[in-house]
Amino acid sequence: MNKRKITVAATGLNNIDSPGPGIPVIRGLKESETLDIRIVGLSYETLEPGIYMHDLVDKVYQLPLPTAGSAVLKERLRYIASQEKIDVLIPNFDAELHNFIKIQDDLKNELNIATFLPSQAIFDERQKSELGKFGEKYGVKVPESHMINQVTEIRKLEENLHYPMVIKGRYYDAYIALTYEQASNYFYKIIAKWGYPVIVQEFVTGTEVNVTAIGDGKGTCIGAVAMRKLYITDKGKAWSGISLEDDELLDISKRVIENSKWRGGCELEFIKTKDDEYYLLEMNPRFPAWVYLANGCGQNHPEALVKMALGEEVKPFTNYQSGKMFIRYSYDLIVDISEFQQISTMGER
Repeated sequence: MNKRKITVAATGLNNIDSPGPGIPVIRGLKESETLDIRIVGLSYETLEPGIYMHDLVDKVYQLPLPTAGSAVLKERLRYIASQEKIDVLIPNFDAELHNFIKIQDDLKNELNIATFLPSQAIFDERQKSELGKFGEKYGVKVPESHMINQVTEIRKLEENLHYPMVIKGRYYDAYIALTYEQASNYFYKIIAKWGYPVIVQEFVTGTEVNVTAIGDGKGTCIGAVAMRKLYITDKGKAWSGISLEDDELLDISKRVIENSKWRGGCELEFIKTKDDEYYLLEMNPRFPAWVYLANGCGQNHPEALVKMALGEEVKPFTNYQSGKMFIRYSYDLIVDISEFQQISTMGER
């Protein structure tokens, strides 16, 4: 079978203790049965391991940090497009998505680079700070959540919220606080890294279960795979997990994807209580770092996204294998310093 040759650019090459989704997404793309995909990696830091994974990433370019804004990003991508014929671009970080959504039409019209992203309106309504409204709109239970900008506001929230409570950043990081002292320490830790606002959330006890999914933007859920974490790091990241057969969890997830007309990959994080109730903790607007488990279960979500970005019709996956596990591990890459120097000084390798 002759595979169609295309080039896909992807961010999220930080395959570290708090891994980005880029490398799992790339692994899925490399396993496509119909596409022969050349990978252009897009990195922000010079020590992102994916830069040096030559078996997966064919070429690498540095991007300006998201704080530089969409105009600077667009100009950098214009240069990259002059060097590479990129067919599809897949952003994999929460913090960069606003910029990419803002310029997605320009990328297509001016540089002929396709993306498959939600609209700004749909992206905004699933923000952690809007979780209450989101749950009400789409008929899913959510924990009580509050946005705060001053640490003293935690004291006021203690009247209705009890410890433990969850202190979250607007993009990443979540901590369980048992006392006001812990909560205030986490507040300052989060604003130093992610800025304001900080989210204070009700702590719901139960088992964390997650779903990786992809929507076509027209009201169809193309694929969804449920997973329960088996081992969690001190950063709250799954280091091992197992695919689940859970019809109710999948029904809730598909309802959110379909009713919101979500376009692209996403992750829905839930708590399943002892009473078998499901609370949506957050909806991440990109594939999770464990998305490669979906491949192992029979659903290649990154490949489906690329095909839809190229305008192809993709039929929804109808099932997947439960009882499949992923086990993450560390791996030492040995590279020559000349590669590091090249990416550091030239911005590409």
